[in-house]
Parts: sequence; C-alpha cells; structure tokens
Amino acid sequence: MNELIEKIKELSAALLTDAELQATKGNKAAGTRARKASLDLEKVLKEFRKKSLEESKK
Repeated sequence: MNELIEKIKELSAALLTDAELQATKGNKAAGTRARKASLDLEKVLKEFRKKSLEESKK
C-alpha cells in the first residue's frame, strides 16, 4: 500500500509540473507528458482503490 501511495505522489507531481508548463508557456510536449501521466495515475488510483477496499474488509 505504501508503494502505491509513493507512486501516486510521483505521478501527481509529474502531472502538475507538466500541466503547469503547458498552461503557462504553451509547451505542447509538456501537455503530451501530462496526458500520459494522467492515464498512468488513473491506473494506479484504481489499484489503490482496490487495495484499500481489500484492507477495509479485514
């Protein structure tokens, strides 16, 4: 579970950094990276939700 939390932190930071670059400087490559990070984050968040539900049932 702690590994998932760390991965969520890393992906969130990457997403925010790249999204900010796209929004403030119009960096198209940063926008691409931000969208990829959002998809990766979505997968990890689904996994976190699944693990969290398993833990709460114990």
